[in-house]
Amino acid sequence: MSVGGAPRHPEPEPLGRNRDFTVFWLGQALSVIGGSISLLALPLLVYEATGDVAQLGLLTAVCGATGIATSTFAGSVVDRTDRRRLMIGCDLLRAVLLCALPLLWLWPGAPRIWLLYALSVPVVVLKTLFDVAYVTAVPGLVPPRDLTAANGRLMSTFALGTLLGPLAAGLITTGADAGLALAVDGATFAVSALSLRWVRFGRHGDGRGRAAARGGFRETFLTGFRFLWAQPVLRSLTVLLTLLTFVTVGATDLLVYRIREDLGRSAATLGYVIAVSGTGAVAASFAAGPLRRALGFGTCWLGSTALIGLGVVLTGVSRSLPVIALAAAVFMFGLTLGGVCSMTLRQEITPGPLLGRVTSAFWTVHNASGPVGAAVLTLLAARHGVPVVSLGAGALCLLIVGAGLLTPLRGSRPGAAPGGPAARVPARARDAGLGS
Repeated sequence: MSVGGAPRHPEPEPLGRNRDFTVFWLGQALSVIGGSISLLALPLLVYEATGDVAQLGLLTAVCGATGIATSTFAGSVVDRTDRRRLMIGCDLLRAVLLCALPLLWLWPGAPRIWLLYALSVPVVVLKTLFDVAYVTAVPGLVPPRDLTAANGRLMSTFALGTLLGPLAAGLITTGADAGLALAVDGATFAVSALSLRWVRFGRHGDGRGRAAARGGFRETFLTGFRFLWAQPVLRSLTVLLTLLTFVTVGATDLLVYRIREDLGRSAATLGYVIAVSGTGAVAASFAAGPLRRALGFGTCWLGSTALIGLGVVLTGVSRSLPVIALAAAVFMFGLTLGGVCSMTLRQEITPGPLLGRVTSAFWTVHNASGPVGAAVLTLLAARHGVPVVSLGAGALCLLIVGAGLLTPLRGSRPGAAPGGPAARVPARARDAGLGS
């Protein structure tokens, strides 16, 4: 049928009946649980091999630096290739690497700490490529009206992984070995790759990334960066998030050291604490949509930063495990709330063909401080103790909130997408045919 001569398009199916998104969501749920196992198992392997918190921070810094370097070209790769094939390839290669680790770890005379570096670096490269493709693929699976809800569901899988993964890692490590826990993560990537074969991308937008990422890697990266910097809210968010990442990347290392070294508790206890922290992520994944509609992007993001600071301080100064677990849940609530709001904002503002490059530029810039922060925080913790470092990190979070009140973030209205829709594309992007 038609109205006024224009064809009538069928109403998009409800998110709960969207088969492609549901398969994608469930496949990633299992993969995220595996990734959360590695989140705890890898630091435990480092601690087992060295007993040194500085080594924890150094490996985190190396992995972070690798992710930043990969981010400089990941957006160009994603916008030039078939995103589904790219994600399947990344999953399969990660499965092989992680499943090989237990065998190599037990090899007589193996240089254990260097083995972790040798395997962690390619895994991070593959993870970064996958993650950029993952973010850019979501708008092709659901209509624009369902973006926030879809991102909330995907974040709920992250929350579920945060809840179950560390608990499983603690039990596996206590009963067997942390290397085996990483192999379990590898198996979940194989399942994720299989599930992606059944997903059709591009039903609601460009799911293939084939829309002419012109020029070399440098020029395509700069295209994403120029768009990012031309949006006042995205520009402010990038600067503030760069400062916040200095704190958040090393927070897990501080928590591991606090519970294992300062309090002398077991790996299983650490797993329980991190599992409890996952309840905060679960709550935030469901609350993000309603909170953003009621309060606006700016209030939600700045509030999430304040909660992160509170969580960091309490986990560092308290000696009570229940208080530490509750504080870790507050930290994860803030981190997840901020993450959902930030990701949805980029997807709303950015044209689909440009989304890979914008995401790549965004991650490269704000993640640059992560490795430095992890190294600095863990070195300071080894010298001055976790409580002092945690107080300083909390103070930095409060400064970020104060600075944010002086930026366009403060004026973000409830229910609106700050910075406007994709129509507000910079002139360079429009000239390249991306501002449709």
